Amino acid sequence: LAENNEIISNIRDSVINLSESVKDGQKNPEAINFSQGSISELFPSASVLPAVDSEDCLFASKSRNHGSGVQMLDVYDILPFDNPDGGVWKQGFDITYNENEWNSEPLQVFVVPHSHNDPGWLKTFEDYFRDQTQHILNNMVIKLQEDNRRKFIWSEISYFSKWWDGIDSQKKDAVKRLIKDGQFEIVTGGWVMPDEASPHYFSLIDQMIEGHQWLEKNLGVKPKSGWAVDPFGHSPTMAYLLKRAGFSNMLIQRVHYSVKKHFATQKTLEFFWRQNWDLGSSTDILCHMMPFYSYDVPHTCGPDPKICCQFDFKRLPGGRVSCPWRVPPEAIHAGNVQHRAWMILDQYRKKSKLFRTKVLLAPLGDDFRYAESSEWDQQYQNYQKLFDYMNSQPEWHVKAQFGTLSDYFEALRKESNVGEKSSNSFFPVLSGDFFTYADRDHHYWSGYFTSRPFYKRLDRVLESYLRAAEILYSMALVQSSKSEKMSVFPSVDNYKLLTEARRNLGLFQHHDAITGTSKDWVVVDYGTRYLLIYNPMEQERLSVVSVNVNSPRVKVLSPLGKPVAVQISAVWDGATTVSHEAYEISFVAHLPPLGIGVYQLLEVQSSEAVLADYNIYLRNSKQEKPDRLFKIKEMQNSVDNIILENSYMKLWFSGMSGLLEKINTKEDGKNHQMKVEFAWYGTTSNRDKSGAYLFLPDGDAKPYIFTDPPTIRVAHGRIFSEVVCFFHHVTHTMRLYKVQGLEGQSLEVSNIVDIRGEYNRELAMRISSDINSQNRFYTDLNGYQIQPRLTMSKLPLQANIYPMTTMAYIQDVGIRLTLHSAQSLGVASLKNGQLEVILDRRLMQDDNRGLGQGVQDNKITANIFRFLLERRHGTEVNEEKAPVSFPSLLSHMTSSFLNHPVIPMSTYADAGVPEMLNTFSPLVSSMPCDMHIVNLRTIQSKVNIEPSDEATLILHRKGFDCRFSNRDIGLLCSSTQGKIKVHKLFNKFRVESLTPASLSLMHSPLDTRNISEISMSSMEINTFRIRLR
Repeated sequence: LAENNEIISNIRDSVINLSESVKDGQKNPEAINFSQGSISELFPSASVLPAVDSEDCLFASKSRNHGSGVQMLDVYDILPFDNPDGGVWKQGFDITYNENEWNSEPLQVFVVPHSHNDPGWLKTFEDYFRDQTQHILNNMVIKLQEDNRRKFIWSEISYFSKWWDGIDSQKKDAVKRLIKDGQFEIVTGGWVMPDEASPHYFSLIDQMIEGHQWLEKNLGVKPKSGWAVDPFGHSPTMAYLLKRAGFSNMLIQRVHYSVKKHFATQKTLEFFWRQNWDLGSSTDILCHMMPFYSYDVPHTCGPDPKICCQFDFKRLPGGRVSCPWRVPPEAIHAGNVQHRAWMILDQYRKKSKLFRTKVLLAPLGDDFRYAESSEWDQQYQNYQKLFDYMNSQPEWHVKAQFGTLSDYFEALRKESNVGEKSSNSFFPVLSGDFFTYADRDHHYWSGYFTSRPFYKRLDRVLESYLRAAEILYSMALVQSSKSEKMSVFPSVDNYKLLTEARRNLGLFQHHDAITGTSKDWVVVDYGTRYLLIYNPMEQERLSVVSVNVNSPRVKVLSPLGKPVAVQISAVWDGATTVSHEAYEISFVAHLPPLGIGVYQLLEVQSSEAVLADYNIYLRNSKQEKPDRLFKIKEMQNSVDNIILENSYMKLWFSGMSGLLEKINTKEDGKNHQMKVEFAWYGTTSNRDKSGAYLFLPDGDAKPYIFTDPPTIRVAHGRIFSEVVCFFHHVTHTMRLYKVQGLEGQSLEVSNIVDIRGEYNRELAMRISSDINSQNRFYTDLNGYQIQPRLTMSKLPLQANIYPMTTMAYIQDVGIRLTLHSAQSLGVASLKNGQLEVILDRRLMQDDNRGLGQGVQDNKITANIFRFLLERRHGTEVNEEKAPVSFPSLLSHMTSSFLNHPVIPMSTYADAGVPEMLNTFSPLVSSMPCDMHIVNLRTIQSKVNIEPSDEATLILHRKGFDCRFSNRDIGLLCSSTQGKIKVHKLFNKFRVESLTPASLSLMHSPLDTRNISEISMSSMEINTFRIRLR
């Protein structure tokens, strides 16, 4: 954490330095065109209605009626989710076959040796590397060279690159030879094997680029098959990203045991995974789902773990690991080879009966395997003897060999005639996702959706900072080379910092990391004069900015030097004491897309800033002496409601608890019940209890009961008003912004949670509304797409909890309520009209999944949300059952505001900085509302860790639903059918070249040529190589 904080502050310092060096040598008049009345300095008038192209509205309505072969929502509908004893394959069934099934076409077996290396789980990344990983890779080089029939696959580049940096050139050449000869294959090739529930797609892409760029530069290889054996459930977003990166195949393992069994009976374990929203087949990627309980050897050779374990030769008697089924392996020799070969062939044949072809995949490995030289000999020599014997028996009709993952997929495609040209009809098409995962019984892995929420929030803050730093760096680099300022701008040092930050963020997306804070206390004293405010969004923006200052006598000037309206709020020590060390000032900043506005802070004798007023509700109010500055009224908690309102809505809060009770939407004058409450989950009294991974509650949540009403502090101000409730375990704030446009249309909610004194409890926030949601709700996957969910009574409570990365919503024909989230958490809708989110969990025991500890390192954690209530129109009842749904544009923008808040940075007037511009405005105008710049990431040069003159421009065109009330939603952008004229995009930079590439830059289209117009379909993510001058 300390390291991350250091990186953030380094990035921040370099961003400040960048923005300063960008401003230097740039005092040309056209630099300020943004402020020269392109839009009035105040609020946008109703006349700038967003021009949403009606063609752009067709996408969401067309997507509702596509059909794919297997839809996961339907699978869930038909499965009984019973758990009968299946015999040796506990969660499956008995598999039988006829001896002569392979007479016409032999069984081809590919045994794929692998070692799963977690970059940090029970030990740190460094300790694992020192104790295990470096030995695995060193032995790999030696042992694969001993026999060219041996194969091995590897996936985590974080480890591989660390090892590579420490080996000599002779070893490096040997590795390149092994890759060229097809003995060693890099699979997936991301920085890590990421979790698929919690990460945002920004970081999934970023860690993929980091790995793929490293591979291209150091090994010249391009992975083509995905390998994800350990993430706890699987997301179609990952399938989409792999497809866009140019992958043809992928493999997954941790899927609900009932789904595996069902797919095995239907022979649909191999399928083309297609996105829910895809109307054609352009997103199809061939996916292999492993059929059994685990990726270890006992569960990969066939259905009977007792037998397969005897073919894990690391478990030979006398070693450190043994077989829990109490029958050890035997070394293979002439006397037993016939019997042993027949035993394992029987397993291979049974396993192959679950698939549609006579090509079989048998992984051979486990966590941190192949570390000792002796283990390589045990596995490879014994298996080679088995293969040689099998292959020499013509009447067995089998050809067994070691293979890489791509060897398997190539043989599979050849066998099933799935060519690039032919139809994909041999394998079924599947759409949907694979959450929530259960590996046995009622053991659902829904706990990790919330575990360690402090870090889940930190991850998103880091992400936002990293993206901002990447974009500013790319622009500063171009600017500095343009204005002969290269000497001033430390481009190489900053690039090294960026690389370190990318890698740290990448490491954190690992499936054991992310699965598992408050405002910046920059007190601006008036030696500091300038507040540089960066807008990391690609749309022009009006945002409320709050900073702490050391005097209430303050005036704020806009970039044009005009005073802006300011609210001064108290900074509090606890619930009722005002601190006079600092004051919070809030004002509306008007910022250009991806640009910087420079606001000036002045200390003045008579400030026109307006102070907030306070009402404090206490059980026994003790009228203190009045505050010397603020008007503070103390009163008793009462049955009367507390009311807040702005021009969009009116809110009623309970005078006893301070919690929200109802909302009136002013547009239609309707009242909506909207009760917020907190609740506790306990854990079962059974032997198996909740832990870091599993959620095993002791029944429904119990209401959060407080004997004394909480202290409630209500603030009324000109920029915002808020209600803050001080409960024992949570400080809950609801803030309403009194501004026109986006920030006034939703309600900001924050919870500061502290359950450090609790024992086996989890705290949830629940919203109960009068929306008739009918057991349906919607959660996003990785901030990329929406997956409809059905709460099912046939499933246990913990199975009805799903991951939410950025939003979840419920709706009926007339209204949609969206909970926007600034961090990944577990979410559910357990009753009609309800949404609930698990805020934090503290568990005193391990849940027997290997971690060996509970979750007891709780920190005080800030969770931030926005509630958005929207009116729907033109909707039919039957479409609610569609497998796809989209947010509105307003909802997308609200999510962006929440995830990419403006970044205020302060600098001294007399810091020797060259005179500053008042505005830095890199784009000519806002990007279209549905276009998002995922990143503008400078590409590393071919040689050292330094920047090249090229950057990666990654764009995402969002899919949106238009059928919401079209009041002036105050968006400062329009939509343009996914078309962008690139030469009209940048204000001060010339686009020298722009060429399409695959997502992670591994591939370029054959006819790569410079393009001047970008045209994208909805939901598409595209990558371009761009050179700016």
